[in-house]
Amino acid sequence: MADAVVVLDTDQRVVQWNKGAERMFGWTLAEVIGYPVPMVPDDRMAEYHAVLERVRVSRPISLTTRRVHHDGGPLEVRASFNRLTDVHGAMAGWVCVFHPHTMTPSEGELEQLHLAERAQLVRRLTDVMTDINADLGLVEILDGIVRSLTDLTGADAGGFALIEGDTLRLVSLTRLSDHLRGFETSLKESLFGELLASGKKVLLATDDTRSLSDLIWSDLDGLHTIALGVSDVQGRPYGALYALYSRRRVSHVEMELLELMAAHAGVALGNAMTYRETVRQRAHEHAIVDASADGISVLDHSGRVRKWNRAAAELTGYGLASVIGRPPPFPLPVEPGQLVKYRMGNGRWLEILVADISGTRERVVDFRDISPAKELEEQKDLFLATAGHELRTPLTVVRGLSSTLAERWDEIDEDERRGHVRLIADRAKRMARLVDHLLLGAKAGSRQLPVRNRVFDVRGSLREALAAFVPLLADHELRLELPATLPEVFGDPDATDVIISQLLENAFKYSPEGGAVSVSAGVEDQRVVVTVADEGVGIDSVDTKRIFERFVQGESGDRRRFGGFGLGLYIVQRLAEAQNGHVSAHPNQPHGTRMRFTLQCVPDSARGSGETVEPPVPDGNSGGSA
Repeated sequence: MADAVVVLDTDQRVVQWNKGAERMFGWTLAEVIGYPVPMVPDDRMAEYHAVLERVRVSRPISLTTRRVHHDGGPLEVRASFNRLTDVHGAMAGWVCVFHPHTMTPSEGELEQLHLAERAQLVRRLTDVMTDINADLGLVEILDGIVRSLTDLTGADAGGFALIEGDTLRLVSLTRLSDHLRGFETSLKESLFGELLASGKKVLLATDDTRSLSDLIWSDLDGLHTIALGVSDVQGRPYGALYALYSRRRVSHVEMELLELMAAHAGVALGNAMTYRETVRQRAHEHAIVDASADGISVLDHSGRVRKWNRAAAELTGYGLASVIGRPPPFPLPVEPGQLVKYRMGNGRWLEILVADISGTRERVVDFRDISPAKELEEQKDLFLATAGHELRTPLTVVRGLSSTLAERWDEIDEDERRGHVRLIADRAKRMARLVDHLLLGAKAGSRQLPVRNRVFDVRGSLREALAAFVPLLADHELRLELPATLPEVFGDPDATDVIISQLLENAFKYSPEGGAVSVSAGVEDQRVVVTVADEGVGIDSVDTKRIFERFVQGESGDRRRFGGFGLGLYIVQRLAEAQNGHVSAHPNQPHGTRMRFTLQCVPDSARGSGETVEPPVPDGNSGGSA
């Protein structure tokens, strides 16, 4: 039987495949031409690459090895490898000759010894890589690989270079000067760049075929051979493992070991990078969860708390220690995507949403504080009820009196008819005021108040506003305390009239037993301060901020029995802010309420103009002191 002859080009692809190769291995020429050889088993691939590289730079090699048949059966063969050169002596490929081999007893003993040595070497390699994989720091892994390289391959020195864009950087080394660490060079012009361009896994460079003195590795005295292998991470070249020799010659065995170590290094590095990315991602997720304003909890398959972020503790009042391993302190939606609204014992309303965590039996619960929204919802419900009540009363009077006039006009004398008409007109005015309040409240909410600021005399505005209330006085005493002069202010006279009128209306309304209502004015810190004080039911200190919200009235005493939409002071505050002013509420002594309203004084240079001007720069003290 003729020997099997296979010819490879420089890319290790089949260019010739004789009849002997077809008979020995089972593949036809058409099946293999232009492709890498198919009969090298996986466990001999590193050996195969090492032999080809060794032959490329040195001498022919003959060895006993194993191949596989097309049907999957093993073949023991004697393989000889030689260089193929062109007419100019340049490398053109390899000639590989195979013939079946039956071992003699002595060869069998040698093969068994070889296999034992190989098994021991594999165990050593496995032990080394196990130790290296136990460390998840990139630098520590690389240092461990390079140190182990010299022990396993007999190299005199070694290193690992990392790809960084178009640059190759030496990041780890052993038995070389430490000042070389961090050295950078062009990837394209390096031996590693040559290896990548070839598409192979290992490369051998000797001083027989090229000068090595211009390389950084010449730091090793007597350097004559450099072997390097590619380390791939996640399918892409990451770096190169270098073995340097200055004393012994390199066989295909060392080349095979180098390829295996480079491959294992890539796996170890990939594991470390994955671990580091996982840690980073988890830290990022924990930071997001902890910083979230929403409460977030993770439940196990039995519905017990495994994780509980900071916001969850703040919203519920339950710390991690009190909930871990227990069901959450609130009901959960039956199905993912459903919402549950629940009021906690601390009075806080929560909106709760649950979702399954894909690929696990765990669930994530997200819950947020909806107390302000629930409070607004309750306030709106109260507003609708109040609006119905406030409008129903005058409407009842109007409807009743108008029906009486329509049905009994001739039966009623002139004075009674006029009285009914006056009452209808009065109730219509009241309804108009209520509607105006609603419209103004809507504009205040959308920041579209009809305010036109200019310089004006606030003293005159105060007198005009008070004059409108004099005819309404019955059980109250209205006092006006003004200094001889007041500086002009910047604002809107009409808006100021609405503010003063509303403050006076509240003072009378919440003083049902009568008493004094005083209006005073003065200057504090470049601001005119107007104070309206009464001796009525007063206000609780906890409500001094809330009463300026929409649909809210103070809850102390009997305030709710006085009716109203809860829009008056909300409108007052928005009108004051639109004039660069401020309004605030304070308990009066010994009882009642004191309201403060401030406007910015106009500089002397702009006084008396009566024209629209740029507003004064706020001084940061618009509220004054209480």
